[in-house]
Amino acid sequence: MRFGSLTLESNLFLSPLAGYTNLPFRLVVREIGGVGLCTTDLVNARSLLEKRDKAFKLIETCPADAPLAVQLFGSVPEEMRDAALVVESRGAVSVDINMGCPVRKVVNVGGGSAMMTELGKTAALVRGMVKAVKIPVTAKMRLGWDDNNLTAPDLARALEDAGVAAVFVHGRTREQGFGGTVNLAGIRSVVAAVKSIPVIGNGDIVTPQAARHMFEETGCAGVSIGRGAFYNPWIFQHIRQYLAPGGGGLLPPEPPFAERIRVMTRHLDLMIEVFGEDLGCRMFRKVAPWYAKRFGPSSEFNKRVVLLASRAHYQEILAHYLQWRAQFVDTAGELLPRYVPPPMVASFMQAPADSGEPAVARREHIPVPKGPVEVW
Repeated sequence: MRFGSLTLESNLFLSPLAGYTNLPFRLVVREIGGVGLCTTDLVNARSLLEKRDKAFKLIETCPADAPLAVQLFGSVPEEMRDAALVVESRGAVSVDINMGCPVRKVVNVGGGSAMMTELGKTAALVRGMVKAVKIPVTAKMRLGWDDNNLTAPDLARALEDAGVAAVFVHGRTREQGFGGTVNLAGIRSVVAAVKSIPVIGNGDIVTPQAARHMFEETGCAGVSIGRGAFYNPWIFQHIRQYLAPGGGGLLPPEPPFAERIRVMTRHLDLMIEVFGEDLGCRMFRKVAPWYAKRFGPSSEFNKRVVLLASRAHYQEILAHYLQWRAQFVDTAGELLPRYVPPPMVASFMQAPADSGEPAVARREHIPVPKGPVEVW
């Protein structure tokens, strides 16, 4: 995958997810493998220029966290330009402009989705950033403000003329938030609108089949995954294996339970290393239940882990859960068939109502993590 001066190992991207795609999670995804480029949580350009600790914590990185893009939001051209220079000086290989975030506090200052409503002003802001830095500048957008204002194709053309190296398109409008289904035809219209820059599709990629479907239906050059990666950090590795030439379209096996526990524990260790034991454990309270979604019966684990206070406490919770879980497994330690959770699937892959498949396998959307994005 190439755009601008960048050559990436794959065309699979980790999307920003406010409050979740921090350094520990990015390292977890990278260690599993398959991802081509990770992007930080969205960062307020003005906060970065004011050298606020919170802003610098959001872009914290290390040698193992590469290649890395930093996503900025803001609407003041000079601030966005200067923040891009800061990002470049700190080693980011790309700077991404958030034009898709629907959160009120972002939109109300003219950032995020609001940038899709003023194409000329937005293009001028981007042009100033492109001229200021040597690293590629990209943009993340939605299809438009609402169904009556699908401005993404026009915006993509304007941004290409302004010099962006690639555009990322979430196949929903700002009005939709995360509701409804992803509009693949809308993403395809953006692909058709640009001349030569790559368009990366985003939205509801939770399985390798969903990634293939997006590639086939939109003609996009890559896919970017947010909530799907948080639900299943192995998704990048699985997509690469599934779509590999000669792979025969065979789905890779799901990681065994022991591997899921190992990765979850590694995630906690990284959270403590980056944020300290007290804050790291408190932050992990909202992370651990996402791992548990793939454990099968997990109520005993979830009700305890939301009170997590220390690494030692985690070990106690885990030991108790493993003992409790033993009633649901066979002699090899694997879940008995009636307790195996069905895979989460995208809406286009829903089983027909009369197919006999369990209703939970026909879920209509990916859950939105609670926290900073709960109003999206």
